[in-house]
Amino acid sequence: MPARAQTTPRKAPRQARSEATVDAVLEATAKVLVKVGYDHASTNRIAAEAGVSVGSLYQYFPSKEALVAALIDRHMTEMVEVFEAHFDALNTLPLPVAAYALVKVMLEAHRVNPRLHKVLVEQVPRVGRLNRLHEIEMRVGTRIRAYFESRRSELRTEDLDLAVFICVYTVEGLTHAAVLEHPEYLQDDKLAREITAVLLRYVMKDPPKDGDGAAPAAQ
Repeated sequence: MPARAQTTPRKAPRQARSEATVDAVLEATAKVLVKVGYDHASTNRIAAEAGVSVGSLYQYFPSKEALVAALIDRHMTEMVEVFEAHFDALNTLPLPVAAYALVKVMLEAHRVNPRLHKVLVEQVPRVGRLNRLHEIEMRVGTRIRAYFESRRSELRTEDLDLAVFICVYTVEGLTHAAVLEHPEYLQDDKLAREITAVLLRYVMKDPPKDGDGAAPAAQ
């Protein structure tokens, strides 16, 4: 059985020049993955795309798998930063407005480069980043639970943990399915409105009826 490739970087960049090299290599990794996919990507091809030598690449990343793992970590971190930036502003919003805004944030985060996201999602298990994915889901879930706690009187369920689980994985599952199977659904607002309607009918005692502001046009 072949040894599993090392997926952690050899070292972290410590100077501006080395940081620029790592950034260039990761940007090149993203471009190559989108162009040819994971199986046809290689460290030689990525180094050429980045305009650096393979030796320079190997100073920081021991394998293709390590490059992809680093790119997944960066991608996930950027998505969490987007969510975190919106959560505080949503805390004072009514539930229908907040739900719609969060769904929009999720879809817009995936709309930036759906082809890259598709490749990275497919490689998460291969490069051992499932724990990182679950960590992010937990962080998002914790923030949503705190919001639900402040809106208990509006909710149809008393089991907040179950409600958070269903809401998070409904949005995540539908978003990933859109990225992987129907990227055209990311091109307008219809999917966001439909997902919001599903969530509100599940979580609220008295969800807005169609046309009553479940997905406010002002967002």
